[in-house]
Amino acid sequence: MYSKDEIKELHLNFWQNFKSYGQTHPALNYQKKRWILNETQIRGVALRFELERKNAKVIMELQNKQEDRRLQIFEILERYKVVLEEGFENGLIWEFFHQREDNLQEVCRIYAQLDNVDWHNQNQWPVIYDFFIVNMLQMEENYLMVKEMLKEELKG
Repeated sequence: MYSKDEIKELHLNFWQNFKSYGQTHPALNYQKKRWILNETQIRGVALRFELERKNAKVIMELQNKQEDRRLQIFEILERYKVVLEEGFENGLIWEFFHQREDNLQEVCRIYAQLDNVDWHNQNQWPVIYDFFIVNMLQMEENYLMVKEMLKEELKG
């Protein structure tokens, strides 16, 4: 069992090592990667990495505080489900409602999940890193394919 300070340090080490690991990964051409994350160019849409004790996730999160707008974006994205799930062998998990634990914000989520990994176990970090890299690259690529259409539909 880790103390609060040890968890904080472990978390920091995980992300620092992830940054370094990416520079040795063939999918990233052995170069540093600047992820899209919050810079999706659509307000309330973000791409995220998430760690839990039993799994890891690559997430497209709809964070708009206005429920009707958040649900509108979710419904539009559902129409592009085939495009968004391209390259994900088991598809994606579509979660209409989720309440975040860190800030209790209500969000919609579309994500890929790797089960049976524990980020507290440093021996599993390479497996988590590979999952993050491969799946976030796919999530970004698929998002970019629908981004302009999503922007247009949100205007109307």
